[in-house]
Amino acid sequence: SEISEDAPPGTVVALLHVQDRDSGANGQVTCLLEGSVPFRLEKTFEDYYRVVTAEVLDREEVSEYNVTVRASDGG
Repeated sequence: SEISEDAPPGTVVALLHVQDRDSGANGQVTCLLEGSVPFRLEKTFEDYYRVVTAEVLDREEVSEYNVTVRASDGG
């Protein structure tokens, strides 16, 4: 998705819903952002995360980001 260069830190870039149908610890899912990107991942509800800007973006410095979210379960 496109993000305005003057978007303040904390601007929501993406919403994610993750789930594992296993029960107990095997059904617990954790997510993390891979690589060094100016974004952070915030858990909002039980199975929901959002990717938000962690700092002000500068299009002249970096015009595009490839953001990878890795999800893993407890099993």
